[in-house]
Amino acid sequence: MPGSQPNVIIILFDDLGYGQFGCFGSDISTPNLDALAEGGARYNRFHVTGLCSPTRASLLTGRNHHRVGMGQLTESPQTSPGYSAHVPASAGTLAQVLRNNGYNTMAVGKWHLTPRWERSARGPFDRWPLGMGFERFYGFLGAETNHWAPDLVSDNGPVAPPKGPEEGYHLTEDLTDKAIRLIQDQQQTGTDKPFFMYYALGAMHAPHHAPREWIDRYRGQFDEGWDAWREKLAERQKELGIMPADAEPSPRPEWVTPWADMSPDEQRLCARSMEVYAGFLSHTDEQIGRLTRFLDELDILDDTLVFVMSDNGASPEGGLFGSNNYHQVAGNHERDEQETLERIDELGGFKSYNHYAWGWAWAGNTPFRLWKKFTWLGGTRTSLIAHWPNGIAEPGSVRDQFCHVIDVMPTVLDVAGVTAPAEINGVTQMDLDGTSFRESFAAREAPSARTSQYFEMVGSRAMYCDGWKVTTNHVGPTPPLENQLIPGSGSYDTDHWALFDLNEDFAETTDLSDKHPEIVTRLVNMWWTEAGRNNVLPLDDGWLFRRNRRQAPQLPPRRWVFRPGGSPVSEFVLPPLRFGFTLTATVTADEPASGILATFADWNQGWSWYVLDGRPVFVVKIFGRLYRFPAETVLSGGEHTLAVDYRPVKGSGGTVALNVDGKPSGEGQIAEDLPWFWQMGHPGLIVARDQGFPVCADYTPPFEFAGRVHTVVLEVPDGAAPSRPKAPAAGAFTQALRHE
Repeated sequence: MPGSQPNVIIILFDDLGYGQFGCFGSDISTPNLDALAEGGARYNRFHVTGLCSPTRASLLTGRNHHRVGMGQLTESPQTSPGYSAHVPASAGTLAQVLRNNGYNTMAVGKWHLTPRWERSARGPFDRWPLGMGFERFYGFLGAETNHWAPDLVSDNGPVAPPKGPEEGYHLTEDLTDKAIRLIQDQQQTGTDKPFFMYYALGAMHAPHHAPREWIDRYRGQFDEGWDAWREKLAERQKELGIMPADAEPSPRPEWVTPWADMSPDEQRLCARSMEVYAGFLSHTDEQIGRLTRFLDELDILDDTLVFVMSDNGASPEGGLFGSNNYHQVAGNHERDEQETLERIDELGGFKSYNHYAWGWAWAGNTPFRLWKKFTWLGGTRTSLIAHWPNGIAEPGSVRDQFCHVIDVMPTVLDVAGVTAPAEINGVTQMDLDGTSFRESFAAREAPSARTSQYFEMVGSRAMYCDGWKVTTNHVGPTPPLENQLIPGSGSYDTDHWALFDLNEDFAETTDLSDKHPEIVTRLVNMWWTEAGRNNVLPLDDGWLFRRNRRQAPQLPPRRWVFRPGGSPVSEFVLPPLRFGFTLTATVTADEPASGILATFADWNQGWSWYVLDGRPVFVVKIFGRLYRFPAETVLSGGEHTLAVDYRPVKGSGGTVALNVDGKPSGEGQIAEDLPWFWQMGHPGLIVARDQGFPVCADYTPPFEFAGRVHTVVLEVPDGAAPSRPKAPAAGAFTQALRHE
């Protein structure tokens, strides 16, 4: 009833390692998170799905991720029910249930639960935050974004950031400003309604962006390398009670290069990338401190249940040595170690889209093995803090109950005194899979509310039951770096199920499958039963490109007409450009002519078409390389028709031809294929102006067109895109990446 229900805030980190909070053993400064832990409880056996969209779906619905169609990312939906990327109406969200029971509901930050082709101004908006129970939303819809110049949405429409990066903008600060404002507005109306705030950070997902002064606080702190840092972290975890005193962390695997075997330049580069990450985390902690201090000023912190967690373990997507622009690593191109070394002082800043080396991901997941995307504990066991002074006994203690992200919603409903409804908006609701662990708030000795749980992510599989866990050694075909360097099985038929007694073996280090084959058989059979019940089948170990790939319900047209003044158009509703395209602009130019015709993304990866000193120019920034094609013609004032034509060349790359008023005006060649996705975190295609960062140094946004752009027409050939790309050949790529 009103007045008796606590406020609820879920603080969700992204790609954060198990040991990276100070209160979980790290020497990275996180005093505000540590204070929440000191005033609440830390859970050292909390589990998630191993990947972002699936964990978010489970968190907000209380159901297993495959069961609600989110077996993988929203960027790669399949026709199979478990992988549709559409959370069904029968899986009512925590926000919907709380809103229908007297709560105000607000979401700020990363969403990543909207299928990619629904992330545009045309909707539909059913799977945007406001369609799934939140009354207010401010953040971004996709997997990632640039923290200096993000792709933002307010409620149901795109908005530009309130100020530019050169004015001191940073996404985490902006999200916190908005969270505080939403709570302030709700509280000062005299309402007796409690609120639910979903505060889902872009941190610590790449790109790792932070103000320089925060990064420089850590200069020299990681020079000893990941081996020594991880060893000290494990010792602190034992001192804190996060890891049992007699437990052993998993050993350094062969695919993580020993720090001592690296060259001084490689060590310097990797150490700096970790300084950037640490600065990013401490800067984020300070923003959380701003939020909790505001709650304290309002005298509502003690009666607010705050959960802090991560959606999966630390990310290895920076490769062996990290990257100044991790689109290059994600695009399966050669490492950019030398380029990154030359630009080491830019890491974390405006001109970087950086990620750290995967040795730091391994160390950040101490004491566990592997990382994001695997169902080993390094991917699925993350830190959890629960803070509620009015409801949690023995503050500062560590709880060792086994729990899972699907248990959060039932726990919140239990605390709020709300029963999960049988029906929402006329739709019968499926049962919750989760179980409340509220009893553990009262006593450390309370039994685990959950005794079993299945796991599956990109072909990696595991089953937990009563302290035992079986985990496969499956390694999928992509990305090639993991496939070639991490030993394991590439076929479901040859997968080995390793057995671990997690009551005695905290870090999943000793395989007991030979000693207890009967337990292996029992748990594997349980996994198959759970797989059938939860829509896990058919299995698919592809990454972004998967079998039975679902096509958009409305295929993109061959011809698009854009005009100035509209919102950016999302890449995910546009056709792919790698199979050829023509851009045609009709303009009335001032003299001298200048300004943007059309542009997409920025200097990290993208393309731009503009007029500079009267001369049309088309540029492409791709996988770290800039291709620039100036026209030969200088425009006079008045009416003009301009065109750019790109045609792929069999083998690799393509040709670019420029045309002014029906006459050829320059040509050139791009030496590599255009990417499938340019940037997952950019607002999209913009006409007659730019925002955020430019694609090249020729201009500074907004660089509005001097005169008038009437229309820009994009045309692509019929049948350009096949159903899915072929997997890249891994051999040469891996040899280029392998440390010599």
